[in-house]
Amino acid sequence: MPAEYILDDKAVVIASENADLLSLLSSRIHTTWSTRSGGWLGQGNDSVYTKSRTFDPFPFPEPSALTQACLRAAGEELDATRKGVQAEHPDLTLTGLYNVLERIRAGTPLTEADEDVKRRGRVLILRELHDTIDRLTAEAYGWPADLSDEAILERLVALNAERAREEAAGHVRWLRPDYQIPRFAKGAAARTGQLDLGATVVAIDRGLPVFPADRDEQPLAVEAALARAGQPLDAAALARAFRQGAGRGGKRIEPQIVRALDKLARYGRITALPDGRYAARRAA
Repeated sequence: MPAEYILDDKAVVIASENADLLSLLSSRIHTTWSTRSGGWLGQGNDSVYTKSRTFDPFPFPEPSALTQACLRAAGEELDATRKGVQAEHPDLTLTGLYNVLERIRAGTPLTEADEDVKRRGRVLILRELHDTIDRLTAEAYGWPADLSDEAILERLVALNAERAREEAAGHVRWLRPDYQIPRFAKGAAARTGQLDLGATVVAIDRGLPVFPADRDEQPLAVEAALARAGQPLDAAALARAFRQGAGRGGKRIEPQIVRALDKLARYGRITALPDGRYAARRAA
């Protein structure tokens, strides 16, 4: 960042000269982790990248020299492509580029303005670069490239626990060994506790129900979940009461949860409370 800029207190700057780190942090594996381990803020309930809960405990892979070189090349190309687009078209922002990229991935029809961003912003090239980065990152972990979000989180939490046991035994896998070892590897190795993402990964529990795809069944599922909870809940808490299955569960289903709650409240099946939570109707 230019020195005359003062960053917002929510901005996280990761200073590294290694483009392979840029690739890893830009991968689907890390973004899946970051949106579940970080916080949420504001009226839009936007995700917040929290260093202590997102970057610090993230179990980075140990790629082979060849995979690391490929990750570095992909990261350098991603950086150069985005900088080139913004230098050539100052009106295009990274947010705008990635909004269009997400619409393309979702199969959402593009507006005329979206098509303009897609063309001038080289969005299809960005998609190819991110697909390459995702494949290489999975390769660095030795995992399949088509894992679900649930499977990614399960493997990362397990790997974090394994790394914590290693560090407790004195073996630390330094991310930047040349810099870190002289400064921090004095005496006993740094120790970390096993990661507990708490409520943010409750949807990993295979004992939880899968949220139904049928819109007519969704209010019934929400009403049942509220009754099982035995206490008032808001939409976000109810969304976490469903398992991640077939891309359903957690943040993805909050809009459907809100619609179901509104319908249930209008028909008197549940009670809307002043604090934004909903209470199940008491049995007669």
